[in-house]
Amino acid sequence: MHILDTQRLALREFTPQDAPFLLRLVNEPGWLRNINDPGVRTLDDALAWAEGRLFKAYRELGHGFWAVERRDDGTLVGMCGLFKRPALPEPDIGYALLAEHEGRGYALEAARGCVAHARDALGWKTLMAITALDNPPSVALLAKLGFIEQGQEQLEGYNEPSRVFRLAL
Repeated sequence: MHILDTQRLALREFTPQDAPFLLRLVNEPGWLRNINDPGVRTLDDALAWAEGRLFKAYRELGHGFWAVERRDDGTLVGMCGLFKRPALPEPDIGYALLAEHEGRGYALEAARGCVAHARDALGWKTLMAITALDNPPSVALLAKLGFIEQGQEQLEGYNEPSRVFRLAL
């Protein structure tokens, strides 16, 4: 299901056919360092992870983390979206790209689209975001979007403390 378009990108719901991409994405060094290790090692693992982490949210919440594709050629470059984590009081934004697509402004462009979607389509008043303690690129991206750091918290389900950010929409 198509969600939104930006100048260069299209965001859509992931499908089971995206399992090879998801397997690759969640095993990227940047994902493992800055997000977590979900233990996804096979295509079957990727499908199970997608069902529990992506497809279930689409069905139950009507939003979630979406596939980010280049509009000109349909290449999947990453994920970006909106999610309500049990550990946070309000919905948050998250994003991740394959390393080969970093540095081209895709994460910022996709995140801007998701912020607008949260405000305009979903009517939300606030968004949150979290990063690893040492993730300067994500902190810089959130600052460009106008997020304000709220401090550090040890969130349930995470091994290390997270930096927590908030944006009034």
